[in-house]
Amino acid sequence: MSEKEEGVFRSAEMSLVQLYVPTEISREVLYDIGKLNLIQFRDLNSKISEFQRSFVNELRKLDNVERQYIFFKNELDKKSVELKKYPYEQEFNKICAQSDIDELTENGQLLEDRVGQLIESLYNLYEKEKSLKQFKYSVQSVDNFFKLNASNLPSSHDNEHDHLLNNLESGTQYTSEMNTSSFISGVISRDKVQVLQQILWRVLRGNLFYYTEELPELIYDAKSETKVAKNTFIIFSHGQLIHQRIKKICESLDCDLYNVDSTEDLRSQQLEEINGNLSELDIVLDQTDVALNSELIAISKDLSKWWEIVAREKAVYKIMNRCDYDGSRKTLVAEGWIPKDEIDTLNSTVKQTSNTLPIIVNILETTRTPPTFHRTNKFTAAFQAICDAYGVATYREVNPGLPTVITFPFMFAIMFGDLGHGIILSLAALALVLNEKKIGAMKRDEIFDMAYSGRYILLLMGLFSIYTGFLYNDVFSKSMSFFNSGWKWPEEFEIGDNISAEQIGVYPIGLDPAWHGTENNLLFTNSYKMKLSILMGYLHMSYSYVFSLVNYIHFKSMIDILGNFVPGLLFMQGIFGYLSLCIVYKWSIDWYAIGKQPPGLLNMLISMFLSPGTVEEPLYSGQASIQVILLIVALICVPWLLLLKPLYFKRKFDQEAKYKQLNDDSNDESLVESHEGDDDEEHEEHTFGDIMIHQVIHTIEFCLNCVSHTASYLRLWALSLAHAQLSTVLWTMTIGNAFGATGIAGVLMTVLLFGMWFILTVVILVVMEGTSAMLHSLRLHWVESMSKFFEGEGHPYEPFGFEGLLDEYI
Repeated sequence: MSEKEEGVFRSAEMSLVQLYVPTEISREVLYDIGKLNLIQFRDLNSKISEFQRSFVNELRKLDNVERQYIFFKNELDKKSVELKKYPYEQEFNKICAQSDIDELTENGQLLEDRVGQLIESLYNLYEKEKSLKQFKYSVQSVDNFFKLNASNLPSSHDNEHDHLLNNLESGTQYTSEMNTSSFISGVISRDKVQVLQQILWRVLRGNLFYYTEELPELIYDAKSETKVAKNTFIIFSHGQLIHQRIKKICESLDCDLYNVDSTEDLRSQQLEEINGNLSELDIVLDQTDVALNSELIAISKDLSKWWEIVAREKAVYKIMNRCDYDGSRKTLVAEGWIPKDEIDTLNSTVKQTSNTLPIIVNILETTRTPPTFHRTNKFTAAFQAICDAYGVATYREVNPGLPTVITFPFMFAIMFGDLGHGIILSLAALALVLNEKKIGAMKRDEIFDMAYSGRYILLLMGLFSIYTGFLYNDVFSKSMSFFNSGWKWPEEFEIGDNISAEQIGVYPIGLDPAWHGTENNLLFTNSYKMKLSILMGYLHMSYSYVFSLVNYIHFKSMIDILGNFVPGLLFMQGIFGYLSLCIVYKWSIDWYAIGKQPPGLLNMLISMFLSPGTVEEPLYSGQASIQVILLIVALICVPWLLLLKPLYFKRKFDQEAKYKQLNDDSNDESLVESHEGDDDEEHEEHTFGDIMIHQVIHTIEFCLNCVSHTASYLRLWALSLAHAQLSTVLWTMTIGNAFGATGIAGVLMTVLLFGMWFILTVVILVVMEGTSAMLHSLRLHWVESMSKFFEGEGHPYEPFGFEGLLDEYI
């Protein structure tokens, strides 16, 4: 295995490098380093405000260009113009010249002004079109109203106390004798019509006449960029003061008021003039819209390329703001973390960029904690991501992502075990895997992107479910006779007889299909899966706990081996390892053959603590003595776990204090005070009290978690039984009812019920139950497994590079 393949079992070794780069080529060098995606630069100007750094003006200029590009992208989306994406990578081999960046800046401003003017013109034209259309429909509405007889008006509009309405009731026609001040006309949104009527009725106490019509078309609103349903309205009332009050009410409800003439001839002239203006406006509107679309289409061809150039330039200047300079500002000084095996790659890259100018790369010795970097590929990346979501591993500690590749889908499969459902899940995941390049180039929503990112997890989950479903002999709630059964039923019996099967052999692998449909099937599988989940939990926690030993050995912490790992191992194995061994031993005995009742292991474990030395139902000879010894060992491990490590550090601190006191006696008083102050500051977080409190918490958590975590693995049993029973119920209530019918009705019923069964199987059993089992498996890894060894106090390795700069926008 090559050096660059490390970083899977534990994080890759990191080095802190320091670069001295001549200022005149610093921009080019950092650009080439960014293409490597290798260095996580440290901020050497952390005490300097972002607004006081060297390249603030350049970043502001680029921020403005990026704002312009975002504006163009939004307009392209509004017009449904697709942004062209071309393989421009060849043009990004070298950084653009400063003159090209300046040209992009100037072009961006020119294009923004041009597009902005077209959009503003288009907006004004749409507003004018809206006003003309609403004016037109207002005139038509008033014309329709004046042509109506009073007898044709709805009775709800009658008001016998109004002189005007008395004329209407008597059949008087509206003529040009009525001046325009006698009514108010306008347009209002349809959802505000009732509100306007209610307000006017309450304010004017019914002293008005109100008439409304629906507009025959939706009116485009340029502000909201949507089409709105509207109504015209006509309001009659007396008095100039009341008219002013009505206008204020209408304006508060965003009504558009129009001055429509009361005479029929003048209204005809208004309509003719409006129609002429609308015809001319439509021509101008179409031309402006075509001009804007042409401009946006031209921009879409090169926008992604321009944006990538600007984004890379901006990223380089951000890194340059993190760097320092020498006194003469002729040399840029940068520091950053890089994988140890990539230093040669860095050296060769900077030498190719520098030409004749010297670039110095130093490897620094430091006590700082490096970032955590695990090398992954497309298969392991998703497994690593679910571990990093809980916490980033401490530098060089065991990486939980590696064993998770197997244990996570296997724990899922124990809960989800069904051969048929596993095949459905595997086929769905396989479709994502085989089309990963095509799907990867698509724009995905959040839910689908999660499924695509975890496609290999889903594939393994499906394959492991096929395996466990084969062991459970469960295919869509039905059993399959893959091999000859180990049980034989009587050939002759009468209905109502209490019959039992005769054992004639042993089923080669998995669950014998003879158990399916028997009265004691649930009782058998219940006990079997419950004990199996305890064994799986014991194995999972035991191998996870061994990882803590691997960490202690790697970090050369002998006190943690003797003070944490050894007593913890004895405590866990003495209780729960003993229980697991008893489960396997109980399975190995033919209790029927020896004529004994098998003992209850739960009662055995309880009496082991409550009644030491007493065994009511012995499992093996000498059981009482062995259980007493194991109990004594477990009790000894508690103070061992609690006191050994704190006492060791107390002795160590006392020796250090004694040594310092001897050294201080040879110095003068001022030096003694200074040294003591420095020492107190250094060991402020590592006093005996702090270690004692931490160890007390660790001891209590470990002892209690051994019990609670073992019980937590019973979820494997519970969800497995729930999945099997739900699958049985779904089969019985749907497609199971179709097999008894015959003829055309039977065919139709079979097709319909099969469709119902398949859809419900996919939605409920595969998607919903699968999600539930996946979350439970995730919890078993985060809490029950990783808590045994995982510190998770690291920070992620985030190298400077150009990948994904525009993912947020494009």
